[in-house]
Parts: sequence; structure tokens; C-alpha cells
Amino acid sequence: MSAKPLAGIRVLTLEQFGAGPYGTMFLAELGAEVIKIEPPDGDPSRQVGPHKLGPNDSEYFQAWNLGKKSVTLDIKSSAGRRQFEALVGTADCVVNNLRGSQPAKLGIDYASLKHIKPEIVCLHISAYGRTGERSDWPGYDFLMQAEAGLMELTGDPDGPPTRVGVSLIDSMSGLTGTVGLLACLLRAKTTGQGCDVETCLYDVALHQLTYPGVWYLNEGTVSPRVPRSAHLALAPVQTFPTKDGWIFVMCMTQKFWLALCQAMDRADLLADPRFPDPNTRAVHRAELTDALDPTFRSRTTAEWLQRFNGLLPAAPVYRLDQALDSDFTRSAGMVGAVPHPAKGTLRVIANPLRIDGERPAQATCSPLGADNGSLLGKAP
Repeated sequence: MSAKPLAGIRVLTLEQFGAGPYGTMFLAELGAEVIKIEPPDGDPSRQVGPHKLGPNDSEYFQAWNLGKKSVTLDIKSSAGRRQFEALVGTADCVVNNLRGSQPAKLGIDYASLKHIKPEIVCLHISAYGRTGERSDWPGYDFLMQAEAGLMELTGDPDGPPTRVGVSLIDSMSGLTGTVGLLACLLRAKTTGQGCDVETCLYDVALHQLTYPGVWYLNEGTVSPRVPRSAHLALAPVQTFPTKDGWIFVMCMTQKFWLALCQAMDRADLLADPRFPDPNTRAVHRAELTDALDPTFRSRTTAEWLQRFNGLLPAAPVYRLDQALDSDFTRSAGMVGAVPHPAKGTLRVIANPLRIDGERPAQATCSPLGADNGSLLGKAP
């Protein structure tokens, strides 16, 4: 890629763990110079095991921070503040994911920085927002999944509420904040006027309720957990057991239902009065599951995928290792490798964007404080 789209943009970020780092990692991989401003002991996620890469690095840390530079600063000290403000004068935006009230107290919001650079854009990602009764509360992804109702929508009806297996709200909050940042940065480049832009994990988690949330707000419908990870309103959209594992089938339209019955040699289901359309099939999901399970168990997952290929949307249910080692993941180029000073080669998950057909190149985050000399004028 000859020139990444954000080349020439400088981002200062005061961040730790997931939400802020995930968003700024995207900025770095799209070409921005992302300068991670860390306290002298570093982002705590540098110490998260079990897979360490030295005294101040880990695979967990790199998963959220690829492509960034690192400087160590105590912005509460007079010397650190002077160095920070000097960097602000050269930057386009300042990002943080601190507790809601902290940016104003630390002087890293727009009101505190606009005298240095009026066009600076300040992105704030917090747990519960910068105002209100919870602005000082700490908060993390899994708490948001719990309180926003997402855990109660996830899992089997007979089991406990279940969180998503990864920190999805962190990632979504980082991306949501990045969308707002880029929009405000575009305006600042045009008008010369910077601003604060913010989001929080709680708001983003609620926003993920999408149509079940709208159903409740308008109709009072409280969507339940449904068996087999099924869709709330359409069927068959769920997992089915095969001869050697599981498969997920998504007959979101009548066309796909007809194709499924044909591929499974189950034309008898087409005349069943319980299964005429996707919504009615959802009402009779249990009966439909009972009718389809024996047929699905008669073949392996691979055999069913071969039969369904190109006819209807279906996918194998993989473990993490199977997903990352699959032929399709490999052919898609979604696993990459970057040089690492301690490990030699660090395998990473590639950026999901393509620009002119090419995925952005990646690199590791600098060691703690490694860029002090070039950026602050002193040795790390």
C-alpha cells in the first residue's frame, strides 16, 4: 500500500486495556502516528499473562496495541505537563479512556487544550460517561454486557445468563469512538474548530440491543433466550447437530428455506401447515428442530456444507483453534505475522479492512518508553 489513508495524522492517546487501545490500533494501522502516552510503569495490560514477551510486554497487550509508539510521561508533574503540551501542539487529536471525570481534572479535554491548538479533537471513552452520577465509576466490558441485558439474551434458556466469549463491547466502543473522532477531525480540518467527542461502554452496550430493544420500547415485548442460539423471529436460523459436530444454518428468507428442504431431501416439510413462512416457523421452532435434527445427524458437517454450498447460508461451528487454522481463514489472509524484538515473529490477527484490495501492513507496539528519545528529546 503506497500511502495509508491516515498518513500525516498524529494521535496522542492516554489509554489502557481494551476500548481505547482497540480504536487507536485501527488508526495506527490506517497510517496515523499513534503515540501511546504511558505512566512510567506502563499500561497495566503489558503485564497481563499468561503469555509474556519480556518484563513490560505481553501477547495480550500487543493484541490491542499494534502499530503504536510509546512514550512515558507523568503528566501530573510540571515537567511532564510541559512535554505533553509540546506534543499537543504537533498533534491532531488526543484520545483517552479514563473515568469520565478524569480528563477535565488532568487537563486533557478540549477546554484545557484549545489554547494550545484550537483545531485539536479530544475523544473520551469512559465506562459511564463524563457527567452524571456514575462519571467516577470504574467499569469494564463484562459489566456492561450484564447490565445492558445482553447476557440475559445470550445462552441456553435452561442455563445461566452468558457473556459473549470476547470483550465485544470494548471493541465496539473503540470503533464507535473512532467513527466520532474521524468525523470531528474531518470537520476540524475544514473549519479549524476542534471539540470534545465522547462515547461510553454503557451507551454502546445498550445500542447493541438493536431490534429487541425497539420491540420492547414500542410493544413491551421482552425477548427471551432461545435454544440453539436461534434468531428471535425467524426459523430455521440456529445450530443443528451433525454426525461429527455442529452446523449453523440461516434461512433468513423463504428462498433459503426452499433450498434447505431440497438439499436435505425433505420436501415433506414444505406441505406442513406449521412451517409455511419464516415467522410461523419461529412460532413452531421446537417442532421444526425435532423434525430436522435426525436428518442433520445423518451426515457430517463437511458433507452438509458441500450440499449447501452456494444454495443457502451455513457455517461450521468451530473452536477457536479450528477457526484460526481453517483453510478459508488462511486464504483470506486474516492471520499475519510481525517482527518482535523478543519473540522474533509474532503471529497476529490481520486488520479486517482492505484498501484497493490490500490489507494494511501491521507492526508491534514499541517497547515501553522506546520513543521518548525521538519524541520527547530525552533517552528512554
